[in-house]
Amino acid sequence: MQKLEVFGANKLKGQIKISGSKNASLPILAATLLSTKKVYLKNLPKVKDIETMINLLQSLGSIISHNKKDLVIDNSKQEKFFASYKLVKTMRAGILVLGPLLAKFGNAKVSLPGGCAIGTRPINIHLKALSKLGVKYKINQGYVYANAPKGLIGSKIRFAKISVGATENLIIAASLAQGTTILTNCAIEPEIKDLVNFLKKIGCKIKWIAKRSLKIIGVNKIKEISYKVMFDRIEAGTYLIAGAITQGNLKIKNIDSNIIKTEINILKKIGVKIFIKKNEVHIIGNKKIKSINIKTAPYPGFPTDLQAQIMVLLCKANKKSSIKENIFENRFMHVAELNRMGAQISTKGNKAMVEGNINFASAELMATDLRASVSLILAALSANGKSVINRIYHLDRGYENIEKKLKKVGANIRRVN
Repeated sequence: MQKLEVFGANKLKGQIKISGSKNASLPILAATLLSTKKVYLKNLPKVKDIETMINLLQSLGSIISHNKKDLVIDNSKQEKFFASYKLVKTMRAGILVLGPLLAKFGNAKVSLPGGCAIGTRPINIHLKALSKLGVKYKINQGYVYANAPKGLIGSKIRFAKISVGATENLIIAASLAQGTTILTNCAIEPEIKDLVNFLKKIGCKIKWIAKRSLKIIGVNKIKEISYKVMFDRIEAGTYLIAGAITQGNLKIKNIDSNIIKTEINILKKIGVKIFIKKNEVHIIGNKKIKSINIKTAPYPGFPTDLQAQIMVLLCKANKKSSIKENIFENRFMHVAELNRMGAQISTKGNKAMVEGNINFASAELMATDLRASVSLILAALSANGKSVINRIYHLDRGYENIEKKLKKVGANIRRVN
């Protein structure tokens, strides 16, 4: 099994180009199932979750090829509606094929999803909403068996709670439904806006009618298009924090700074110097980090996917900080490993108290999930000596060429078997 060796205490200097967004690419890939024309996608990140989704689409009958930098998806002969456990078990985004399969065929058999062990992430919100479009379903032996005897029929749907996955599934499904669908209490993450932009470009009729409300008029014709996926805001935030924690001097390129305003403002508040240019954020780390109280929240709040990373930086703050995790109930698994490196973090329920003025010590470490993996790298980069991070297959699900990008800006990091 592969692991990472990180030799810390180097200041990171240089430029890092941010890859395409994993969390935007996955629903867009699922949405290509609506089409019987060719779709050309640009800027997809080379990460394991994308590879898994491509394999899932191919298992459903999609013909997928590469044309220069484009991924070409041809669904003209796609006619299967069975998504197996083997392909869905490693990522929660596998459930996103449920909506388009129901929209296209009126039938679907999809495995319950897997992914990181950071919370239960039930799909009952997806299923309850789909039932309002005329879907009947049952769950048996780990599979959702769903069908729409009369096809999908537009409806008014209010999500019981804000859910990124359920919002995505319903937007995709309603795009081919008969009549009009109104979705309220939607998630409004930038990745959802990117999905909506993609669907509009292929010919779907979707309009934001309020901050968290969408009007979707079902269509029956889809266009052949080329589409470029947005940048990965979580990768951008991770490297901004890497620059801060190593007191580095980094230019983070290929981004839209307006999308990560919350993260930039928090880094400024705690004392990091940040300069914004077009498609670039320049960060200069500071020896003095101020304490802060943070809570994760749906966009435009502070993202749960950066909670582990910001926790590492707050270990360097001048006083005690707190982090309240409001999205997932089991997302402090990195705390035990950080404490083994000398951090002093205590947790109670969904709240973590982070003591400041910590100097991390190198250690052998175990990654527990995707974002926890990268938080351990950040801690190791600021520690003296060699740290070893095991189970990095989590990392490969969401970060493209992370060692190469870090090496390019001065990190001493290598992958070993």
